[in-house]
Amino acid sequence: MLQEIDFTNKKRVVIKIGSNSLLHKSSGRIDYLKIEKLIREIVDLRNRGIDVCLVSSGAIAVGRESFENGIGEETNAKKQALASIGQARLVSIYQNIFREYNQEAGQVLMTKNTITDNVSRKNAQNTFEALFDLGIVPIVNENDTISTFEMQFGDNDTLSALVAYLIKADLLILLTDIDGLYTSNPRTHEDAKFVPLVENIDDVIDMGSSSVGSSVGTGGMHTKLIAGKIATLSGADMVIANSKDLSIIHEIIDANFKGTVFKSNYDEYFDVLGYIEDNYSY
Repeated sequence: MLQEIDFTNKKRVVIKIGSNSLLHKSSGRIDYLKIEKLIREIVDLRNRGIDVCLVSSGAIAVGRESFENGIGEETNAKKQALASIGQARLVSIYQNIFREYNQEAGQVLMTKNTITDNVSRKNAQNTFEALFDLGIVPIVNENDTISTFEMQFGDNDTLSALVAYLIKADLLILLTDIDGLYTSNPRTHEDAKFVPLVENIDDVIDMGSSSVGSSVGTGGMHTKLIAGKIATLSGADMVIANSKDLSIIHEIIDANFKGTVFKSNYDEYFDVLGYIEDNYSY
């Protein structure tokens, strides 16, 4: 537990969960028990009075379940077709389980234009605020059927940071298949040291590895550090933590967990939109 960390007063939290965390590793199929545990944790945060937004990957992977024999070479167009199937199925699963806990959820699909276009951005902000006012949990994904941002830039890591910026969240939680930031890849370097706290994102921005845990997800540590730059300079703390046990979510709020905390370092001059335009050609 980091003595200087106190998340108990957080009012609005973005939780991002990756494809790897939603599927059985042995089969690549949906892990319903894990999804239900995720939803219980989110509903518990809602019962504490916290606004929660879930950014969920997995649409393409869920779409694959409809094709037992595969679809041949997975071009971008075919992945977008899989997303068309998977997005509807995944949000239906979420909504049905949320309702078992007397909680409604709504889907928000976003593209780059949602953030960079002034009118679209304002409309999205209004939608999020209305959902929160109504007590609804927004479930966000990139609109993979018309955009390829997630396929190129990392399993919704960057998207979740942009959502945190858009809705003025004060905490972003990235759930992944590793405990947090290490000085090097712990899968390949025995001497890798765990980093529990990052005061300034620029001190570690070059430490990210582009490697990932499996072919299902598309995000490595590099995309999470990019997300950290966007989130912390926009005024949110960020945590990278292991999704193996989703009890980690309430443990993070209670500040009793293992994970890497990236401290908020709000910069009123940080141009989020310019940063996106300069770094991504999606």
